[in-house]
Amino acid sequence: MTRYLISETNPKGCKLEDILMEIRRDIILRCTKIVDDDRNEAHLVLNNNVKILGLMSDAIILAEDSTQILDKAFGPSHAVEGGPPRIGKD
Repeated sequence: MTRYLISETNPKGCKLEDILMEIRRDIILRCTKIVDDDRNEAHLVLNNNVKILGLMSDAIILAEDSTQILDKAFGPSHAVEGGPPRIGKD
């Protein structure tokens, strides 16, 4: 069903918010490497990355909120043990 996210067929997958946080870390690391580059292209890329980081932070908050909603309504996920999804169809 999915290559990256936890599911009944991918119990070793990750939660969406964890993947997004890892991507955010990578973007921050790349920003530190270009922050002192005075070329216009570097400034443009840095500005884009800062905007992306804001959107990533918003996405992380939404993903964490979805996890909390599911945990509250259905208890913790058992996908890691190969359990069924808490919502949706197989």
